[in-house]
Amino acid sequence: MTQDPPSSFNPARLTLARQRRGLSQTALGQAVEVAARTVARWERGEVDPLPHNIEALAKALEMPPSFFAASDIDFVPVDAVSFRALSKMTARQRDSATAAGAIAMDLAEWLDQRFRLPGPDLPTLEGYDPERAAAVVRERWGLGLAPISNMVHLMEAHGVRVFSLATDVASVDAYSFQLNDAPYVFLNTSKTGERRRFDAAHELGHLVLHCGDEVPHGKPAEQEAQAFAAAFLMPRQSVLGAGLRNASIDHILKAKRHWKVAAMALTHRLHELDLLSEWGYRDLCVRLSQMGYRSSEPRGAIVPETSQLLAKVFKALRSQDLLPIEVAGQLNITQDELNRHVFGLVPVAIAGGNQGGAVLNGPTGLRVIRGGQA
Repeated sequence: MTQDPPSSFNPARLTLARQRRGLSQTALGQAVEVAARTVARWERGEVDPLPHNIEALAKALEMPPSFFAASDIDFVPVDAVSFRALSKMTARQRDSATAAGAIAMDLAEWLDQRFRLPGPDLPTLEGYDPERAAAVVRERWGLGLAPISNMVHLMEAHGVRVFSLATDVASVDAYSFQLNDAPYVFLNTSKTGERRRFDAAHELGHLVLHCGDEVPHGKPAEQEAQAFAAAFLMPRQSVLGAGLRNASIDHILKAKRHWKVAAMALTHRLHELDLLSEWGYRDLCVRLSQMGYRSSEPRGAIVPETSQLLAKVFKALRSQDLLPIEVAGQLNITQDELNRHVFGLVPVAIAGGNQGGAVLNGPTGLRVIRGGQA
């Protein structure tokens, strides 16, 4: 049954939805059979679309009509985002990615009203050498030199809000930002488990190294985040003590499983720590590339990490008889749109669960707020 159209209209939400779908005003106008200048007038708030226009917009932009009547939503400032290759991105790709981030932020705020989630626990290490910064974070979080068992769970336990990067903006790599004192990371789920872990560590590097008033962009900032990720996942002393000097292909393929990293990433780290000669490093890179390891992990790839916090959230909501489709309705988005931001967790039926204000055990420290409006 068709939903009744909303009684009011929020022009900023139309802009957000259009950017989310990567459409120009001209393309949206063609989809809803109006002129581009009419779409522009709607977005400027000069005139409201008629009810049948809103129905057409909802269909074209894959949003319920109520989305366009909801209250203002925070846009993600482009300058606050650490994009891998901003200069290579089109404006529509950038806007689509940040619009997806805005919808995820709205979900995060909705969750904060209903759950006691872990608060941010990120050191401010602007200006630090990446190797030293990685050691400081490990020390602060009590990790020692042990391999990181799960990067997503670790970041969530320390207050980072981790969401999946919607598949329709998969051309954009993982990205991160801090807004209103909350750190956010968005991970591209089309990558192998090893590369997704490295992306997570890379974005953690941005959050702790590039946390000033002006977020640095460009190649130097990306190189710093990359160096942080390698040092965080493969601590210097741990690698030096692993007996990998002049390692063979077989040694690398075995050792990469210990740190749960890509074969190429481990090879680069060995070279960085002077455990491989220049010739040996180049030879290994060529041979690994020939075996398919430049863009994938053909043998023994690990299971990609997902969100433990979000899984617990949906379990808790389900125990309160609040289904994902109802959560999406309260956020004024579709269930499919919700699913794109939460690692595909919402279709999974999770039986049982704690009741009311129960504590949900686990490293995230998640608690349901009693009396929270769900």
